[in-house]
Amino acid sequence: MDLTVVAYAVYLVVSIGLTIWVARTLSRNGRIFLADVLHGNEKLADAVNHLLVVGFYLVNLGFVALYLSGDETIGSTREIFEALSTKLGVVLLVLGVMHLGNVYVLNKIRRRGVMERELQPPVPPQGWAAPVAGA
Repeated sequence: MDLTVVAYAVYLVVSIGLTIWVARTLSRNGRIFLADVLHGNEKLADAVNHLLVVGFYLVNLGFVALYLSGDETIGSTREIFEALSTKLGVVLLVLGVMHLGNVYVLNKIRRRGVMERELQPPVPPQGWAAPVAGA
């Protein structure tokens, strides 16, 4: 049996499994964060959460598929482990960077919302002025 094919199969199974696990974990735990970012709007939080998960799957599984092929021919068990560690390490780094990017953007949105809620009008209305004729 060709060991390169074995390495590809193991890579796909582990990468897809990791992607599914990370997406489910982020979806489950990120929902609360999204609800806070979106000021308690649960329906919108669920919709955004679902869209983020779909995008996460598309980007990560697309990357896994593109990164599948390699130029090297694998001839030993040691080479299988070396190829898998490199490929899976890169996939894990991409998953981590995507997660941190999402958290960063959502946190910026959340902070902006908190600041807007805390702002007071600079001066309360003090009266009414009649319009000037001819202006």
